[in-house]
Amino acid sequence: MGDFDEFQALSFDCYGTLIDWETGIRTALGRWAASQEIDVSPDELIGWFSEIETVVEQERSPALQYPEVLAETLRRIGARCGAAVTEDDARAFGTSVPEWPAFPDSTDALSRLKKRFRLIIVSNVDKASFAASNAVLGVEFDRVITASEVGAYKPSPPHFEELFASLPAMGVRRSELLHVAQSLFHDHEPAARYGLASVWIDRRHDQKGPGATPSPTTDSVRPRWRFPTMASFAEAVDVAG
Repeated sequence: MGDFDEFQALSFDCYGTLIDWETGIRTALGRWAASQEIDVSPDELIGWFSEIETVVEQERSPALQYPEVLAETLRRIGARCGAAVTEDDARAFGTSVPEWPAFPDSTDALSRLKKRFRLIIVSNVDKASFAASNAVLGVEFDRVITASEVGAYKPSPPHFEELFASLPAMGVRRSELLHVAQSLFHDHEPAARYGLASVWIDRRHDQKGPGATPSPTTDSVRPRWRFPTMASFAEAVDVAG
C-alpha cells in the first residue's frame, strides 16, 4: 500500500474530488433542459459540458471568472442543441456552484487527514464559489489557490507554480507534497510533468467514460496510488500509520 510518512502536505483538487460536481451539474443543466423540453440524456449533457467548458477556459483565460465560464458553457450547449438560453438561464447556471453537494465522505476524510498533513486547495473556480463549497465541507485549509487568483485554468502551469511557491511559508519541501485529485486531465497530467507524486481518487471507478472531465491526453500517466473514495484513502493513511 505504501508509506505516507515522507509527505507533510496534501494538495487537493476540489470539484470532482471533494465536491460532487457531476451531480450538481446534472441538476442545474437538467432544470434548464426541462424548461426547454430538450430530449437529451443527462450523460449526453455532461459529455457536452466536459468538451465545451474546457474550450471556454482555454479560449477566454484569464479574462473570464468561473461563473462566466459556466454561463458561456451553457450558451454553447444551447447553440449545439438549438435551444434558447436566456441571460437568466446563463446566470443561474453560472452561480450554481454553491448548490453542488459534497461527496458524503469528504468532510470526515479531510478531518482525519488534517490531523497529520497540511491541506491545500488547488481549484479551477473563483474565490467566492469555493468559499460557498468550503462552507459545505466545513474544513479549514492551510492555503486555497483558485483560478481567480492565478489568472488561469488547470491544466496550465500557474496553479502548480503558485502551489510550489506557497510551500516554504508552511515549512514544507516540494518532495513532501502529495497531490490528491480525481481528474487525470486537469491534475494528474500536470502533476506528472512536475514530478509531483499523486493520489487518484477515482470517483468514477464504477462508471463508464470520463464524465465531466476530458480524457487525459496521454495514457502514460500513472498516479502512485489509486482509491475509489476519499474515505478509502484516509483509511489507508490511518492503517499505514
